[in-house]
Amino acid sequence: MTGSSTQGIKTVLHPVSDLAAAKAVYAALLGVEPQADSSYYVGFEAAGQHIGLVPGGGPQGMTAPVAYWHVPDIEAKIAEVTAAGATVKEPAHDVGGGRLVATVTDPDGNVLGLLQDR
Repeated sequence: MTGSSTQGIKTVLHPVSDLAAAKAVYAALLGVEPQADSSYYVGFEAAGQHIGLVPGGGPQGMTAPVAYWHVPDIEAKIAEVTAAGATVKEPAHDVGGGRLVATVTDPDGNVLGLLQDR
């Protein structure tokens, strides 16, 4: 294994059908108010983790939570995991503030998120 390292799973996004109801539950669970709070995304920071709520699964059509592995070089990690048998689901793209995200699927169809902060 030659590849680049990861910095661990630090971000998990959850698709939700009722953003207000989900926000109340996650605020109670995490014991903090959201850091980001809009009609299309609510994000919490707690214990070194980012937990995001995405109404309707967002434009990427999430149907289940997606864990995002933070990596120093997203393109290198995509190349490494696809060479090992993963398939690109969502190519790397900027979601604002220089943050790049991508998703790949493992051979069983599980979605793995990759995230690089610049």
